[in-house]
Amino acid sequence: MQIARDVCLQRLISRMNNGMIKVITGIRRCGKTYLLFTLFYEHLVRSGVSPEDIITVSLEDMDRIELRDPMKLYGFLQERTADPKRHYYVFIDEAQLAISRDEMRDHDTHVRLYGVLNGLLRTGRADVYITGSNSRFLSSDVLTEFRGRGDEFRLAPLAFSEFLHVYDGSRADAWRDFSCYGGMPLVLTEKEPEAKIRYLERLCSEIYLRDIRERYGIRSGSGMEELMKILASSVGSLTNPLRISRTFGSHGQKPVSLPTVASYIEYLRECFLVQRAERFDIRGRRYVGTPSKYYFCDPGIRNAVLSFRQYEETRLMENIIFNELVFRGYTVDVGVVEARGNNGSRRMLEVDFVVNRGPERYYIQSAYAVPDREKLEQETAALLRIGDSFRKIVVVNTDTPVWKTEQGITVMGLYDFLLHEDSLNF
Repeated sequence: MQIARDVCLQRLISRMNNGMIKVITGIRRCGKTYLLFTLFYEHLVRSGVSPEDIITVSLEDMDRIELRDPMKLYGFLQERTADPKRHYYVFIDEAQLAISRDEMRDHDTHVRLYGVLNGLLRTGRADVYITGSNSRFLSSDVLTEFRGRGDEFRLAPLAFSEFLHVYDGSRADAWRDFSCYGGMPLVLTEKEPEAKIRYLERLCSEIYLRDIRERYGIRSGSGMEELMKILASSVGSLTNPLRISRTFGSHGQKPVSLPTVASYIEYLRECFLVQRAERFDIRGRRYVGTPSKYYFCDPGIRNAVLSFRQYEETRLMENIIFNELVFRGYTVDVGVVEARGNNGSRRMLEVDFVVNRGPERYYIQSAYAVPDREKLEQETAALLRIGDSFRKIVVVNTDTPVWKTEQGITVMGLYDFLLHEDSLNF
């Protein structure tokens, strides 16, 4: 199945020959290798690059296992890129395999891998691209090991627009399947629901949890597994490590200390399984600390963590909107704004998403349905108390035309929001 990831491909193309090592990170099975070795490779060939000038190395292949030694990898690449009159493109898949598990904390070994790749850049003859797994090659590794020469490109599972492009069925059916099984590319190749469920549950238990345990030396996975379930159940709700730590004790599970819970959450974030939206006081223009909201990188993974027992469209819709905003390159926070009553009382109202990218800002509410004026007033109450002129939007889970309220708030259907790149400016 050919999946066109045009937005991601164009972002990778824009980084060509920028003098840095392009490091494609993301959770396992989200399509990193496909993006680089198929889509980007084909782009180079169409652009006139000779296949002989594209050097591809997959360190997962057993017939290339000797290249996991950084010095042998260096010799191989020097030999293949020796002609000073040619310009080469070097692709290395699963580059972290050039570092053994026993050497993960050996800084000198990391430097050797960095030296191999940086040496290629110094020749001026090669543009270098690598992929790394979510368990042993994280954003922190890129910053530390490549010392300013690593350009991280983080890839996520399919966005709904990418999913719909190859989905065989109606838009409504696509939404139902996407919100349930998510956008992991291989899910699209499975025809039966049971097969999709088995695949996603295997990813969670046999790959993601195992990766985290190996990366961080966690002896028992039960605490991490239970934490993932708690976060999955509370998608769209404010929470913090203290509340979660108390949840373990109240539900009869083995107690988990506050520092451990905080560390586990950071592990999940570092491995790209969850992302955090921090609370932002809109009028005060400052972050207000915990609690925060946590969203899963993919709705199918979220549902698999819960064994598909909590399919809640309101939470899933909010999670998918968050992911779409991140996919478009925005930073996303949770907004709070103070509301004062006639009697002098004060309360804090929530804005689901405060969305920023450079000078751009948008305020967005996720509303599953707005059946009447009363519900509309409820959903727009926080937005109306924001004193600036940035665009304010309510996204509803109906196929409704885009329209504006008397106060200038845009109301749009979920499909318009997800399927139009410029929907925030409708």
